[in-house]
Amino acid sequence: MASKLKNLSIYSETGIAKQTANTNFTIGIAVSEWNQEITANLAEAAIDTLKKYGFTDQDIIFKSVPGSFELAQAAQYMIKIAKVDAVICLGCVIQGETRHFDYVCSGITQGIMSINVETGVPVAFGVLTTDNQQQALDRAGGKHGNKGVEATVAALKMLQLKNELTKSEKR
Repeated sequence: MASKLKNLSIYSETGIAKQTANTNFTIGIAVSEWNQEITANLAEAAIDTLKKYGFTDQDIIFKSVPGSFELAQAAQYMIKIAKVDAVICLGCVIQGETRHFDYVCSGITQGIMSINVETGVPVAFGVLTTDNQQQALDRAGGKHGNKGVEATVAALKMLQLKNELTKSEKR
């Protein structure tokens, strides 16, 4: 769906249980330092959304990485070393004059998807891939909402789904 038709921060709370935080889940947030004006807004929105659902600072592992390309590796480290239950990857890649944008975006997307499939741990894709700075600002707290909220909601919904299915398997 074209984001110009929808504020991405408006979502259905169906499937997100406020008790998610009470199950001792730990959430990782990996945020790119590149385009920090944008990514800081994404990170703040992600943390605020987690706290809305009862998560505390102790439930959140927050790490910065040099650029968006490194997000997949950060997610993998958080899963394997810190044993997080879900990861929210936040970054911003803005189109330049070369094809570098295409390769970086493809690598990020493939990397994050691979970790989702290989580990079974929810890894949310909160990476903006925009044509210009204004489009990024519009999606990092501007007129199109905040992708940090959207990625956090996706991670929580997938964590809730995994938790529900795991409980039903044990019966």
